[in-house]
Amino acid sequence: MTDATASNPALPRQPYRSSLVSGRKTVRFTFAPDVAERRLIAAALDLIDLPEFTYKGELSPAGRADVVLRADLSALVVQPCSVTLAPVHSRLADTTERRYAQEFAESSADELEIPDEDIEALPEVIDVAAVAIEALALALPLYPRARGAEFTEAAFAAPGVTPLKSEDLKPFAGLAALASKLKKPEEPEA
Repeated sequence: MTDATASNPALPRQPYRSSLVSGRKTVRFTFAPDVAERRLIAAALDLIDLPEFTYKGELSPAGRADVVLRADLSALVVQPCSVTLAPVHSRLADTTERRYAQEFAESSADELEIPDEDIEALPEVIDVAAVAIEALALALPLYPRARGAEFTEAAFAAPGVTPLKSEDLKPFAGLAALASKLKKPEEPEA
């Protein structure tokens, strides 16, 4: 469950019991929240709007007791521009694959390894909506930018104080000019 879904119990849910899938048959699902649910999701993820959002996939048995979730995300999101705060529309498409293992053991800090695949402990209930919202949050552009929006240098300082500029923070920037001044002119060969 994501931080957004844990802190907001009003967010939509679409739970499936793991025992329905584990060692049995594939369960297909579609999570397509209605307008009110998309508004809740948009608010939880600090979006301006979420006009479209579909998460379609399947929960499949893997081995005797494990479950694999495979799903495709499709969404249209509206975020504030990271420079101007103007609305930025982005079309997102992503694929999720997670493996839920019944015999899952958390590794200790001493033996921390990066797993080959996304494996989690098999919960009693898999909330497809929570996984979909987390997948959406991970697929969002980190710094959406409106067309033509550019970062400009802003200089702030107390009254009477000269503002510090980015060039002032680069101590080696003036060394090339200094080196050329110190360099002796070459004497012509005789």
